[in-house]
This record gives sequence, structure tokens and C-alpha cells, in this order.
Amino acid sequence: MGDPKGFLKIKRQVSGYRPVEERINDYSEVEIRLSEGERRAQASRCMDCGVPFCHWACPVANVMPEWQDRVYRGDWEGAWAILQDTNPFPEFTGRVCPALCEASCVLGANDDPVTIRQNELSVIEKAFELGVVVPRPPRIRNGKKVAVIGAGPAGLSAAYYLNRFGFTVTVYEADQKLGGYLRYGIPDFKLDKSFIDRRINLMEAEGVVFKTGARVGRARYGFGAKGSDGGTQFIDPKTLESSFDLVLLTIGAREPRDIKIQGRENSGIVQALDFLSMQNRLIGGEESGLEPITAFGKRVVVIGGGDTGSDCVGTANRQGASSVTQIEVLPEPPEHRPSGEPWPLWPKVLKTSSSHLEGGDRLWSVNTKSFTGKNGAVDAIQACKVDWTEKDGRWVMSEKPNSDFVIGADLVLLAMGFTHVVQEGLVKDLELVTDERGNIRTQGSFHTSNPKVWAAGDSRNGASLVVRAIADGRAAAEAIERAL
Repeated sequence: MGDPKGFLKIKRQVSGYRPVEERINDYSEVEIRLSEGERRAQASRCMDCGVPFCHWACPVANVMPEWQDRVYRGDWEGAWAILQDTNPFPEFTGRVCPALCEASCVLGANDDPVTIRQNELSVIEKAFELGVVVPRPPRIRNGKKVAVIGAGPAGLSAAYYLNRFGFTVTVYEADQKLGGYLRYGIPDFKLDKSFIDRRINLMEAEGVVFKTGARVGRARYGFGAKGSDGGTQFIDPKTLESSFDLVLLTIGAREPRDIKIQGRENSGIVQALDFLSMQNRLIGGEESGLEPITAFGKRVVVIGGGDTGSDCVGTANRQGASSVTQIEVLPEPPEHRPSGEPWPLWPKVLKTSSSHLEGGDRLWSVNTKSFTGKNGAVDAIQACKVDWTEKDGRWVMSEKPNSDFVIGADLVLLAMGFTHVVQEGLVKDLELVTDERGNIRTQGSFHTSNPKVWAAGDSRNGASLVVRAIADGRAAAEAIERAL
């Protein structure tokens, strides 16, 4: 390492956010960036630890110590060369990854870990600034053709690597624009969509063919799908089977978890992804053709305490909600790593996002019992407090006596995650076998029950992190390269 004692001299410094009073009035990215000197100082904190557990924890297997050392030395091009060897899209993970690597940083065993995620982002943005990120089409084609259905992180990753391997790759996307959950699920204040377009332009220059507004089968994922000419193209999946050497499904796991309780039929109770997607489409200038969902002047309640719920909080505040309350049925996590989840494991600790700092209430151990409505529209949530006790190795929820209370609500956003891949449509069209969780069953690798159709990402693993989808897309591409 360039400075083996850097971690003893330099304290962790995060980038921080733009002022709340400024960022709450726009959808620009909230995170700011340190100066080049400050970033190099942060990279110097990376220890010569011998066994880099950050590498072990990273789904795409980034070799952090090597490129951190290059950053410290000011060799940005060298740092990028090492980083891009394992991660095709550091501009995405550098913005939205929860940084599993930082939880496993050796320095983090008894000090604050290295700012790996933010250092990663600085590397790719500096590389673009220096002009070293340029199209690199394959020198020869191998004569094989692969169709990728779905242009989310797994699909883009698979297409990126398959193209590098020399395959002719065509990506089919039902929506108007590419990116999947990156574009339609993550708010612009966390990931500006221009960075997706920048990467797509590079991939097109390298030879990947993208077809938008292209619904394969009776697929139900995505909505408002229109091609560049404003129309929607419906494609028979059997046609793709006969036209390509292999078809790879990367359609995500978009079957939302719902809540089946009294009053669910009232209007004003909507899925979080519909709410977030509509706002992203509005910013992107797309027409969804659906009734607008807005939080302006409303009492908003978000059910679900995860990242999607946090994104709903930030979006609702920007839309001008009169109040925002986020409720979670699980107990409040501890602020510090619990003894049962020692380093280098990923700890379940309290996460306070930039959206939480912008206003709103957070309630824990709250169960939603029913909705009440007025004139067919939701106006309140009947809720209660719950206790959690461990019994035979499982956590059991019980209602606290006399703990019922009411939360006024004009808009309820269901941010409780996703259950599995959408089975109606493409999965049934291709007669694919699903597993016990409802996702596409793969045969040891990425093979589905149809020998010419493979699956990768959330469609076979269930809803997970963007970085895991990217890793699975890469693994699928490598398996396809070996098979074909």
C-alpha cells in the first residue's frame, strides 16, 4: 500500500448530502462528492490487511485494496482498469449499493471502515472525465446469437459480457426506456438516469442491439410500453426460440407483496413501485397513460421499513405531502452491530437514509389491522403495537394488549417487497417450471425446464440487490459462453 499507516492518521469522511432545504425542492442527486485530495486521503485508509474480507463480501468480487492504492497514488486510469475488470457498472453500484464490502472491511472490525462505495464512484466518474471509458467492441464475432429479455441490471450485465465474448446480442425491453428497476424503481435523487443513458450509449456503440417497447409473450412486467415510434411490439417467444441460439430471461421478480385485510378495496392504497415508477416516468418525459398518483397535500403512510419505503418517503416529501409516516412490523434494529452478527457478517442495524433526514415519522413494531375509508377512498389505518419473541429458533409476533391506535391516511404506499417473478405471461407462455418460492427453477446453473431458455437475476433468485443481479448476469454470460 502507498501509505501503510494511512488508517492511523486519517479518519473516515463521508461525502454527505446537499442541504435539506435545497434538495427537498428538486429531484437532483442528493449526495455530493469530496475533492480529489480528500478522496485520495480516504483511499489511503485502506489497510495492507493481508486477507481482504471486502473482496469476500462483494457479490461482483471487486479487488478493493488494489484500486484503492491506485486512487491514493492519483493513478485514476489504473484504478479504473482494475475496477472495470470485475464490475461492468460501477456508476450504478457506486450510487445505490448498500456496500456489503464496508461491513466486512478489516479496518471496520474496531474502527470506521473505508468509504469503499464512494471511492468506487469517484473512480468511474474520474475515468469518464479523463475520457478513458470508450466503446470496446469485440474484435471478432463467434457466429452465435443470444436474446436477452429484460433490460434491468441482470440483463444489462449479461448483455455486456456476452457482447464482449463475441456473441451477437439483442436485448428486448417492454418499457419505453432501458434500465428496468434502475430507471423505474430508484428515484432520480439517488440515481440520475443520465448515467444509465451514458452506459447504454456505450453498449450500443460496442454492438449490443436494444429493442424497447418490445413485449415478449403476454408479459405483465412493465407498463406503458411504447417503442421509439410510440407503438408496442408484441413478440411470440417461440419466434425468439427459433431465431436465437439461446434466450436468457432477466425479467426480475416484480410480483408485489400485498396486504389482504379489511378495507383494501379503498382507493388511495397503491403499490410502492407504481408510485415511484410514475414519478420517474414524469421526470423522464414519458406518458404512462394511467391516473396520476400524487402525495401533494396528503397524509401519506408508507407500509414497509426498507429501502423502497425510504424512497417513497423522499418522493412523497418532494411532492408536497402534508405528513409522511413510515411503519414497519419488525422491531427497530440496533444502532450498532449486534453480538449475534459479528464482523465480517452483514449486520442488521438501523439505517437512516437521506430521505429520513428530510422529514417524517418512523414507527416500529406496528401491525396494520385494517383500512377505513370515506366515499370509497382510504382515510385511516387501524393499527396496533406488537411484540416479538423467539420460540424454537423462530421469531413469533404477538399483539400487545390494548395497543390499538389510528393513523390518518389519504395515500397508503405498500412497500413490503416482492414475492417472486411474475408468472402470468412469459413464464407460462414458455411453460417454465417454478420453484417452491415461485421463481423460475434453474437446473443447477441457469438452465430452465426449457433447454433453449435460461434465466438469471431476480427472476430465478427472488428480489435482491442491484449488485447481486449484476453478478448473476455476469455468471450467466460466462455459463452461456462455456455452453455455446
